[in-house]
Amino acid sequence: MLSSAYVWAKILNYLEEHMDAVTVSTWFDDVDIIELNEEQLIIHSPLEFHREIIATRYAGHIQDALKEIFNSDAKLIVFGEDELEVYRSKGAQKSSMDFNPQFTFDNFVVGPSNRFAHGAAIAVSNNPGQTYNPLFIYGPPGIGKTHLLYAIANEIRKGNPDTNVVYIKGDQFTNELISAIQSGKNIEFRNKYREADLFLIDDIQFIAGKESTQEEFFHTFNKLYEEHKQIVMTSDRKPGDMLTLEDRLRTRFEWGLLADIQPPDYETRMAIIKNKAISLALDLSVEICDYIAKNVTNNVRQIEGTVKKLRAYVDLNAMELTLENVARCISEMYKSEGNALPTPNLIISQVCSFYSVDEQTLRGTLRNKGTAEARQVAIYLIRKLTNLSTTDIGKELGKDHSTVLHSIKKVETALKTGDENLKNHIRDITANINSRL
Repeated sequence: MLSSAYVWAKILNYLEEHMDAVTVSTWFDDVDIIELNEEQLIIHSPLEFHREIIATRYAGHIQDALKEIFNSDAKLIVFGEDELEVYRSKGAQKSSMDFNPQFTFDNFVVGPSNRFAHGAAIAVSNNPGQTYNPLFIYGPPGIGKTHLLYAIANEIRKGNPDTNVVYIKGDQFTNELISAIQSGKNIEFRNKYREADLFLIDDIQFIAGKESTQEEFFHTFNKLYEEHKQIVMTSDRKPGDMLTLEDRLRTRFEWGLLADIQPPDYETRMAIIKNKAISLALDLSVEICDYIAKNVTNNVRQIEGTVKKLRAYVDLNAMELTLENVARCISEMYKSEGNALPTPNLIISQVCSFYSVDEQTLRGTLRNKGTAEARQVAIYLIRKLTNLSTTDIGKELGKDHSTVLHSIKKVETALKTGDENLKNHIRDITANINSRL
């Protein structure tokens, strides 16, 4: 069966022949292939208006490409965030070869904040299993960690197409393990990961605090390491800051090389903006590039998303690229820094994931120790991280006002009296929530 990455590359070539490269780059360069089979091609873009444009304007072109190139009648489905979360919660994931071919070392903008990690990733791709094993890349969300993972996979696969590359996210590893235990397919689960030549795991921080997951990962890590198979991990924090991670795993994560990536500095942001503008045939003045670089500073994903949105505004609204228009657009695109709050659903989902409790149980009346603590922590974090009143929190979880107050007081008292275990749990869950924003 052809890999999804190969099929998608062929589709993009087809679209460029029937439209133009700028249009394809504008609307499709952040698209990920979620699943491909005989019946459907599922894709996802992190930007909602991109998903809408693809679904309304270009779905027919993609299905024409599938029909003409592969004689396939697979239906195109564009996932939104909710559909993607449901898909991931069921343990579904990328196959071993599904990596966006546009994520390469060549189009990774290098600056002082990421040069070390970039160099380490290249060294690993040139000599997998021998140099810097494991490679542990850490830093805030949206600054290029996953890009480097994909670049390593694409570079190694280019030299050796038969390499068994396996990619997984930390929370998906847990979901798959639970599914394997429930269905009695533990052996199949272990073989899938322990027979990898290149094992890539994104957001490894999500396995911290999960006893069975850490046990399984420990043995998987050992087997791959002993056989000189390359392991690359990414995280939003270094191993030493994962307070609920087992010491034996923390030690192994530090065996190889730790490489951090920080948000890009001004000069790197300018380079990213100019490169993206060139790829989208967008004529941005130095003054406009400077404005974007000084006002959009969080991460690479946000910077590139800003340029792409400007391209869309020009195409859809015939907007003139003046500094005044760009400033107005940017103010509409993003909330003021620090105002992005997590939703109660996001907090609840991360608490449930951490404690391995399903949401229905958390919202229910079960009172065993693990569920009660998870429920109290969820209430405490919703109060701490959102603007919801205690009454509104009660409505979210189906609890009365006195139960909400009791939960908040219980957690606060435990923290004040030095419950280090609970403190570490809350710290890790909060970090997991922030990494999803």
